[in-house]
Amino acid sequence: MKSDNAPILVIGNGMVGHHLVSELRQRDPDCAITVIGGEPRAAYDRVHLSELFADRDPEDLALADPEDYAARDVELHLGDPAVRIDRTTREVHTQAGQRFTYDKLVLATGSYPFVPPIPGHDLPGCLVYRTIEDLDAIRSAAQSARTGVVIGGGLLGLECANALKNLGLETHVIEFAPGLMGVQLDSAGSDMLRTQIENLGVQVHTATATEEIQAAPAGGLTLRFKDGATLDTDLLVFSAGIRPHDALARDCDLTVGERGGIEVDSECRTSDTNIYASPMEPTSTPSSLSLVLMSAPSKQPAAPHSCAAAASAIR
Repeated sequence: MKSDNAPILVIGNGMVGHHLVSELRQRDPDCAITVIGGEPRAAYDRVHLSELFADRDPEDLALADPEDYAARDVELHLGDPAVRIDRTTREVHTQAGQRFTYDKLVLATGSYPFVPPIPGHDLPGCLVYRTIEDLDAIRSAAQSARTGVVIGGGLLGLECANALKNLGLETHVIEFAPGLMGVQLDSAGSDMLRTQIENLGVQVHTATATEEIQAAPAGGLTLRFKDGATLDTDLLVFSAGIRPHDALARDCDLTVGERGGIEVDSECRTSDTNIYASPMEPTSTPSSLSLVLMSAPSKQPAAPHSCAAAASAIR
């Protein structure tokens, strides 16, 4: 299938991609817009993802549904990720073999969860925490588990640990750095946060390097640490940060940064004047687990995300 009526093509239907479409439609009610989303559902509020563990339905987090896009005359294709950009013909190819032409292309591809290359990271019982489907997998695994471990002591990892605790699991957080949320907090703030988390019944292990994950003889997993200690668990969730989804850009030779991510100018334009890239979407906000951050000293403020510059440049 080849679609020839999409001058503006947006790859990605996360929070940022959804906001970009709204900005574009507001600026130009008549322009043709097509959106390609790799996930099986339309845009949802990833910031409040952990609330699904509190008996909220996925529909409660929905920012829109396919009918909303159709009402705004936006062509929406879900569950079929883009796999290649042909800059010469201005076509995007999807996993299922569809092709979409574009006049202007926006990469709103967001990020993916980073899984440290620890031996055994791909064993059964090793999960990630990023999408609604990921949460479904965690909830399913927790039904037959007693212990859960989260590798990663950042905000999203702590949210995940809180969720495991609320599912009735004995919960541990493993953090390689000396303190929790070391990027955002100084040592005093990290200590304050650790106290609050431990008061919730979550066991915290900082300055702890996981060297290997093994399948335990009796079932479950065994984590082996650099200091020789071990920890048995029934399930393991990686929440060790995110990485930009920039593979499409790399594969079509757009300029990317040394540490990843697509290089853009002040209007979010890439090294190809017909292709734009939007900021990565946020991952979490403070909850009951992290309200201590309101009084903890922060080392760097978060930058606001905006698609207005890209939308204005395109339309």
